[in-house]
Amino acid sequence: MAENDNRKDDNTTEYEKVCFICRRPESVAGKMIDLPNHICVCPDCMQKSFDAMNNGGFDYSQFMNMAGAPMMGFTGGADGENEVPKRQRLKKKKADEEKTPILNIRDIPAPHKIKAQLDEYVVGQEHAKKAMSVAVYNHYKRVATDMMDEIEIEKSNMLMIGPTGSGKTYLVRTLARLLDVPLAITDATSLTEAGYIGDDIESVVSKLLAAADNDVEKAEQGIIFIDEIDKIAKKKSTSQRDVSGESVQQGMLKLLEGSEVEVPVGANSKNAMVPLTTVNTKNILFICGGAFPDLDRIIKARLAKNSSIGFGADLKDKFDHDKKILEKVTIEDLRTFGMIPEFLGRLPIIFTLQGLNEEMLVKILQEPKNAILKQYQKLLALDEVKLDFDEESLHSIAKKAMEKDTGARALRAIIEEFMLDIMYEIPKDDSIGQVTITGAYIEGIGGPIIHLRGQEVPRIEGSGTY
Repeated sequence: MAENDNRKDDNTTEYEKVCFICRRPESVAGKMIDLPNHICVCPDCMQKSFDAMNNGGFDYSQFMNMAGAPMMGFTGGADGENEVPKRQRLKKKKADEEKTPILNIRDIPAPHKIKAQLDEYVVGQEHAKKAMSVAVYNHYKRVATDMMDEIEIEKSNMLMIGPTGSGKTYLVRTLARLLDVPLAITDATSLTEAGYIGDDIESVVSKLLAAADNDVEKAEQGIIFIDEIDKIAKKKSTSQRDVSGESVQQGMLKLLEGSEVEVPVGANSKNAMVPLTTVNTKNILFICGGAFPDLDRIIKARLAKNSSIGFGADLKDKFDHDKKILEKVTIEDLRTFGMIPEFLGRLPIIFTLQGLNEEMLVKILQEPKNAILKQYQKLLALDEVKLDFDEESLHSIAKKAMEKDTGARALRAIIEEFMLDIMYEIPKDDSIGQVTITGAYIEGIGGPIIHLRGQEVPRIEGSGTY
């Protein structure tokens, strides 16, 4: 019984009460009126109830939420259970405590320190890491100062352009972990204009609120990464309404610039059964990323159009084999691709990521803190077996990944394929002490070298199993 009392006290002090009828929290609707069976009603809904009864009869159409409330997890019993699921409860703000900023200006790491930490996890992409470090540093300085004087610093929203598998999502994930701020990663392909099937644009803020454990103040200083942003480009044909393209870009303008938006708590879309709260997006850092397929063709067409005639003119096919063609991107190229100028204007920092070559893939295999090879070595170390890869095998894996043309994502699939038999057989034999993966095994013309404990036994060439 004492445990129930403590739990009730925790619930009432930590989380806000929510109106049983309109689902608004106490901070929005005002002080709640407590009714039997742990039901709370706001003054507005209570007044509407009295008005409905005084006008002759009870109009149940005004209280549709009451019929659906048990679906929200309301028990109606006297066991102390809260009527709202935990993921849909807002944390209560403590008015008596002074508002302390989550990030102190002295605690914000300098750009070179942010980049040094990113270097431990991400191989290559020097320009992208430098641009992100400076933008994040300036953004959180802006948040920490909170308009100390009349000079208002603009937001440092970013747009990342790079081929698939080049590390866009991984960079943002690593950055949020290093800064220890809430991060929401969402996909632009599911977003549609309000009123159509799909996620509302405000759902990206709702995901950040969930990542911050429904703490509004913490969420207002987080990071939102919107992936596949190129999928909401303006469609070429204008015969149909573009509900998942240009309309989504238009709807995101207010979020990127900074405004107060009403978002559902613990759900993707607004409905009468979910509590709503207000989140200010002026201090939320938005990072957009996309592969932008065929953008290189737009850049090449622009550069070829600018070529002159004569002996000193550039050849039209000069840029066909330029691997760094994306670095020459301009705002005009992105507008041609289908991004509206108002949207691009709210993403002032635009940078590109390079496609990965063989040397970079070899480094990705072994250099980062959580490199793929280190993960497999740890797995086998738990069986007291040492795993090694020779230099030839690393280059063979990188070549096969280059052929798949999916960037660093291909590395795990390739290694998994060749490690399957080894990881299946090793637990059978306690005498195995070391395995060396060779280039011949990766190429399919040989096998790995097995070292028994105290004795080396070469693997039979060409065999597929032990």
